[in-house]
Amino acid sequence: MSIKVKRSQAQPIARLLNKSGDIGQLMRQSRLIDQAQSHLRAHLPEEMRQHIFVGGFREGRLTLISGQASWLTWLRFEQRRLLTLLHQLPGFEAVSGFTFKVRPVHPVEAPLRNTRKLSASAGQTLTECASDMQNPALRKALERLASHAPEK
Repeated sequence: MSIKVKRSQAQPIARLLNKSGDIGQLMRQSRLIDQAQSHLRAHLPEEMRQHIFVGGFREGRLTLISGQASWLTWLRFEQRRLLTLLHQLPGFEAVSGFTFKVRPVHPVEAPLRNTRKLSASAGQTLTECASDMQNPALRKALERLASHAPEK
């Protein structure tokens, strides 16, 4: 088995993003969607801003996503005004309409911490063990453990 050396060098990321390949196109589309989202949110009522998301742009239609159908119903009535707002942005002149989708948004919840209790007597025992230790690293570790016990 032989290993062949590749003669080409790694390309800088700036060159990859500026090419007309998949990565560059994906990054440009991502920037456009982010720009559309911030522009639309700036013109929505305050109570709606956190509930409306731009999901994508395909075949001349911009996808708007919300967790509740009531917000999208309001957007359907405001479609014409929102289209004129989007046509002000460069790159969105070709938007012909919206696709509305209801997708319940589930907030990310942090997992519960499993905290353990250390009794006062266990803390006392650890402190006594730490005082007898010759190894300074082990002594510090035992003292840190003992500090988790409640004070008497």
